[in-house]
Order: sequence, then structure tokens, then C-alpha cells
Amino acid sequence: MPVAISFVTAKGDRVEAQGEPGIPLLEVAQAAGMPLEGTCEGQMACSTCHVIVAPEWFDRLPEASEEEEDMLDLAAAVQRTSRLSCQIVLGEELDGLEVTIPPDSNDMSGV
Repeated sequence: MPVAISFVTAKGDRVEAQGEPGIPLLEVAQAAGMPLEGTCEGQMACSTCHVIVAPEWFDRLPEASEEEEDMLDLAAAVQRTSRLSCQIVLGEELDGLEVTIPPDSNDMSGV
């Protein structure tokens, strides 16, 4: 059963998307046209897939690893509920998840 995700763009637009359980949020975001580059392809060697999780959803996620925290230190516009979308694996418990794309996100992969 697909998991519903709401992305809020830097301009405040809402984009609804769905993804299959077991895949990273980054894949859903890219398929929905969100400007998340994911340069390292989920290896936690960059912060180009940084998202801001809605506060009501943040505590439902597994705790970030030390490696993820280190990468978030390098991201711009980090907030208390920031996470790397490559590290959020979809599951039924995340149906309805809302994340915001930071204003400085740029997907340079299509350039």
C-alpha cells in the first residue's frame, strides 16, 4: 500500500506524492520533482537531500545516526527537525508525512 507524502516547497506550494514502503524518501522527492540532488546516492557523504520534517512527524522517525548528524552540520538552513531524506525509509507508519524543502535546495543534476 503506497505511503502518502506532502512536500512543501520553498515557495510554500504543497506537492502530494506517494511512495512504496521500504524506499528512501529521497526517491519519492526526486520523482515528485523536488529540487533534492542526493549527490552521494544515499551514502551520507553530502547534505544535498536535506529536508525539514514537520514537528508533529519528527519524533515518529527513528533517531538520526551520528553520521547523519555530522552531515546535517554541513547543510544550510538546518532546523531542529532537519533530516537527510535519504535516511528516511518509508513505512506505513509514515503515511501522511509532511516535509519542507529548504529554500536553498538546488538540484544541479539536470544542468
